[in-house]
Amino acid sequence: MEIVDILNTTTIPLSDITLESVLLAVIVAVIGWIVVRVLISAFTKALSRASHLPELVIEFLVRFLSVLLYVILVLVVLATLGVDVSSVVLGLSAVIGLILGFGLQDTITNLAAGVWVAALRPIDKGEFVEIKGISGTVTSVGIMATELVKADNTYITIPNSLVWGSPVINSSRMDTRRVEVKVGIAYDSDLDLAVRVATDLMASHEAVLPSPQPAVVVSELADSSVNLSLRAWTETSNYWRVRGDLTRDILRAFREGGVEIPFPQVDVHLDRAQ
Repeated sequence: MEIVDILNTTTIPLSDITLESVLLAVIVAVIGWIVVRVLISAFTKALSRASHLPELVIEFLVRFLSVLLYVILVLVVLATLGVDVSSVVLGLSAVIGLILGFGLQDTITNLAAGVWVAALRPIDKGEFVEIKGISGTVTSVGIMATELVKADNTYITIPNSLVWGSPVINSSRMDTRRVEVKVGIAYDSDLDLAVRVATDLMASHEAVLPSPQPAVVVSELADSSVNLSLRAWTETSNYWRVRGDLTRDILRAFREGGVEIPFPQVDVHLDRAQ
C-alpha cells in the first residue's frame, strides 16, 4: 500500500504528472509499440499476398500506415500521462496551418505526388531511370521522396514532386532494348565491306537477338570519316554487356578486315606573305 501511495502522491517536478501515470505510460508505450509492429507485419503480409499489387505500392502503403500508427501511439501515451490530447491535435493543426501559411506547400505536394507515383508506377523498385538528368536504380519511393542509387553507389534523394512533374526515362521497363554503337571509317575504305564486317560481328554475338535483325546505317558524312551506326537488339539485362562487347570488338574486326578507322585530321594551307 505504501508503494501505491507513493506512486499516487509523488509527482514529476514542475508538473502534475504522477509516477503512477509515468509507469502506466511506459507500459502503454511498450505494449503499443509491440501492437504497432504486429499490425504493420500483418498488413505487409496481407498486401504481399495480393499479387496484383506491385512491390513499390506495398512499400508506400506500409510506410504510410507506420507513420499513422506511431502518431496514434504517441497521442495515446500522452493521454495516459494526463495531457489533453485534443489540445495537442489542435496545436498540430495550428502548426500545419502556419507551415502552409509560410508557403511550404511543397510538403503536401510531395505527399500527393508520392501517392500518384506509387499508384500509377512510372517507375518501380529495381528499375534504372533518369529523372531531371539524374540516373540511378530505384531503391524505394517514400511518402515524401524517391531514393536512387547511382552506378558509382552514390545515394540520391529526389522530392516526389520532381519525379511526378518531370519526364522520366525508364531504361528497364521494356524487355528488350536496341544497342547503338557508332564508329567512323576512312573515306577511301570499302563501305560495303565495312557494313558486312559489322553486321557479321553483331550476328555472331550470343546475346544479340535475331529479330529484329542487326543493321548498319550510315549516320553521318563527317569531316574526317564516314560514320556508321551499329544497331542490334538484345534483352534489357544484357544491354551494357552487348554495348561494351561491340565497342571493343568492332576495332579488332575492322583491323582484321582491312577497314581503316581514321584519326581526326585538319588540312592547314599557309600562304607565303607578299
